[in-house]
Amino acid sequence: MNIKELYKLYSANFLVDTDTRKIRKGTIFFALKGANFNGNKFAEEALKKGAAFSIVDEEEYKTSDRIVLVDDVLETLQQLANYHRKQLDIPIIGLTGSNGKTTTKELINAVICKKYITTATSGNLNNHIGVPLTILSMNRETEIGIVEMGANHIGEIKFLSEIAEPSLGYITNFGKAHLEGFGSVQGVIEGKSELYNFIKNTNNTLIVNPNDPIQIEKSINTNRVLFENTIEFVDANPFVRIKYDDLLIQSNLLGAYNFNNIAAAITIGVYFDVDKKRIKEAIEHYIPTNNRSQIVKKGTNEIVLDAYNANPTSMQAALENFNNYDAARKMIILGDMFELGNDSAHEHQKIAELAEGFSFADILLVGENFNKVQTNSATKFKRFEDLKLYLETNPIIANTTLLIKGSRGMALERCLDYIS
Repeated sequence: MNIKELYKLYSANFLVDTDTRKIRKGTIFFALKGANFNGNKFAEEALKKGAAFSIVDEEEYKTSDRIVLVDDVLETLQQLANYHRKQLDIPIIGLTGSNGKTTTKELINAVICKKYITTATSGNLNNHIGVPLTILSMNRETEIGIVEMGANHIGEIKFLSEIAEPSLGYITNFGKAHLEGFGSVQGVIEGKSELYNFIKNTNNTLIVNPNDPIQIEKSINTNRVLFENTIEFVDANPFVRIKYDDLLIQSNLLGAYNFNNIAAAITIGVYFDVDKKRIKEAIEHYIPTNNRSQIVKKGTNEIVLDAYNANPTSMQAALENFNNYDAARKMIILGDMFELGNDSAHEHQKIAELAEGFSFADILLVGENFNKVQTNSATKFKRFEDLKLYLETNPIIANTTLLIKGSRGMALERCLDYIS
C-alpha cells in the first residue's frame, strides 16, 4: 500500500495512535518498535479495541485484511505526516531552541487560539515520533498549527522541518544543551539553525529576537519579523511583568528569562492580527504546569519547582533569577544536568561555584556529577535516596523559599514528599 492509498484510510477519521492503552474508535494504529518493545505484537489487540486498521512491518503479524504490512512503520508514519502536511493549506509555526521551547509553544498557542482554531504539540512530543503525531493530529478544522521541534544532534531539526514544513519559524535561543550530541555550543548553533535554513530555502518567514546577536546574524537575508518594539520589560518580582503598547501585562511566569518567551508570543500574535487586549488576556491566564517553574506551597514554605529540565544555560538563569527573589530565607536543591558529554565535570563545577557565590541559606547538590564537584559550603549527595534521608532527618526550616531544579531524569519533584 502506498502513502496515497494509506492517506485515504487515515482521512476517514484523521486519527492515529501508537499506544493500545489509548486507542480511539476509528483510529489507525501504528505498531512502532523500540529497544524494549515491539508494537507489531499488539496489532490485533488494537483492532479489537476499536482501531480501523493497524500498520505493521513484520509479516507474521499480518493476520487480517485490516492489518497493513509496510517496510518500516516509523518511516511510514513520517511519510504520512508529510503527505498530510502538504494537503493542509494552513500556516504552521515551527519552533526550536535550547531553552523555553515548551513554555513558548504554550504561550503562542494561548495567544493564537484567541482568534483561530489551533492544533499544537502536546506536552513535549517534539522528536521524530512526536512531530509526525502532531501533524497528523491536525484536521480540517485546524486553522493554524504549532509544532515544537527538539534535537540532540546535527541534522535532526533539518529532518523534522522537512516533515512539518513550517511556514513561520522561531528559535528561542542557543544554549549549552545536549552538548554530548552536538559536540559544542557551535554545534548547537549549527543544529538549531537548520530551522532557519529551511525557512530561507522555502522563502518563508522568521520571528527573530533583536537582542540576540546570533539570531540576527543567522537570519540575515531572510524574510524576518523582529519582536514588537513596543514590548518592554518591567520587572520580575517574582513574576514577569511587561508593558506592551499602553497595556501592563502581569504574567504567571517566574524569571526575567521568560521575557523573551512572552515577547515572541506577542509578536506572533500581532503577526496573525490577534487583538492586543486578547493577547494580554491570554498571557495573564497562562499558568505553567508539568514541573516548569511552578509555585508550590507546603505549609509555610514556598517551592519554585523547576524539575522538568536543566542545562548549564537554564541553570544559570534560574539561579540568577532566584538570587533576586524577594524572600527572607532561600535555599536550593540542584540535580545533575545530563547529556553534557566531556563538558559535564566543568559545567557542574561552574554551577556549584555560581550557587556558592549567592547568599543562599543552604545548598544541596544531588547526583553523581554534582557529587564530584569541589565545594566550600554545599552539601552533596550521590543518589536521591541519600537526599531523601537527609530531608527526612533535617526538615526544611519554616518560612523558607526553595528552588528545586534538575534534569528530568533526576525526578526532583520527589522532594515535595519530604517537605512540610
